[in-house]
This record gives sequence, structure tokens and C-alpha cells, in this order.
Amino acid sequence: MKQFRILLILWVAFGTILSAQCRKDSAQYTFLLTGASFASPNNGWFEVGCDLVGAIPLNRAIGGEAIANTANRMINGTLYTEEEFENIDAFVIMQVHNQDVFDESQLKPNYTDYETPFDRSNYAAAFDYVIKRYLAECYNLKFDKQSRYYNTKYGKPAVIVLCTDWHDARVTYNTSVRKLAAKWGFPLVEFDKYIGFSKNALHPVTGEQMSLLFSGDKQEIDGVTYGWHPENGKETYIQRRMGAIFADTMQRIFPVK
Repeated sequence: MKQFRILLILWVAFGTILSAQCRKDSAQYTFLLTGASFASPNNGWFEVGCDLVGAIPLNRAIGGEAIANTANRMINGTLYTEEEFENIDAFVIMQVHNQDVFDESQLKPNYTDYETPFDRSNYAAAFDYVIKRYLAECYNLKFDKQSRYYNTKYGKPAVIVLCTDWHDARVTYNTSVRKLAAKWGFPLVEFDKYIGFSKNALHPVTGEQMSLLFSGDKQEIDGVTYGWHPENGKETYIQRRMGAIFADTMQRIFPVK
């Protein structure tokens, strides 16, 4: 009996490992996410969304960072490894500070023209650097003999996906990121449009902004109090809704293999 129990435990363990490996092997795509506190792994929406579309999530978001940090991590080679870069199918950016990310007044023609490292004085310039550098790195894989994209016409297809804030109160950012997405022809995950509530209507019972119901802290924008960070955890309603919105966008971009 004791030997049978040991064999049963080993069989269950083997089955669990095999099942996990099969899920990993069957994943169609690999998505990389950069961002700050709204995107860091303790949230859950990115992981939920990747699970819905069968993708491997690479979450490199760190609370307190900004798009300038993303640019500097690209410069330092710490945002992704060469092997990861080869396999990344989409680069998702959720750096949603309420700043103008479209302003073209100080942009440079080439990403190599910018002075580095970046600080947070110009969010639009840092976005421009990250976008242009990623596009260039994807294209240049056509010259890398170690890459499966070697000697192709366009290198690796560069897919960059931008995101709005999780609701519509950050008007400066949400407006400018839509302009940025339109400029480059990038897909946009419109959390603010499909989250299920708007700053334009108060809750009929509380008389307050509805975003406060789904947040543990507050922020004030133009004298109005809104929910700041959404409740964390893959099991929470708001993270699962965001995951569904993200998955819907990605399923419209990537065909089934």
C-alpha cells in the first residue's frame, strides 16, 4: 500500500509537470509589457489577458517607473534579453502618467539623436525613443545571422501596442496617446472606453465618481477626486475586466496559428 501511494504521488507530480509544459509549448505568442504601478504583476490584468489568448506573459512593469525608465532599460540592455527579443511577438506599453505623450516640438528624427540617459522632463521624447528604437531593432534582425529573421525583407514584424489609462479621468494622457497611436498606426487597448463607467456620470447611490468603487486610493485631477489605482489581484473584478479588454484587442491583431 505504501509503495502504491508513493507511485500515485509521483504519477500526479509527473502529470502536473507535463501539463504545465504542454501549456507552455502550446502558447501561440509571447507578449512583453512595460509600465509602472498600473501594469506591475501584482495587478493581474496582463496575465489574465495573456491566459485568455494563450500567450506567454513577460511582465517587466515596475511600480514608480515612467517611460524614461523604459528607454533607459533599453539602453542598458535590461528590458529584455536577446533570446527574449527574438521571441517577442508584441511590445505592450502601459506607461500612463497624465502627461502629453504626443507633443512633437522636441522630437528627433532618429532615436540615436537623443541625449541619454533620459529623465522625466519630456514624456513625448521618451516615447518616441522607445518606439523608434524597437522598430529599428526589429528591422535589424534581418542582418543577424543567428536570427530566424535573417535575410528577410522587413526583419521581425514589429508590433507595438499602446494602452490608455484604466479609466477616462486622465484626459491629457488618454487624448495624447490616441494621437500617438494614430500617428504610428499602432493598436490601442482602450481600457477607458470599455471599463464600464465614465467620469461624466456620478454613481446614483454614492454621488461620487464610480472609479472610487474599484480603487483603494484616490487622486485629484482638476479639483475632482477619482479612484487612483485599481484593486489588485487576478481574482478581482476590475483586473479581470481589464484582462478581457486587453485580450479582445490582441485577438483582433494576431491570427490563430
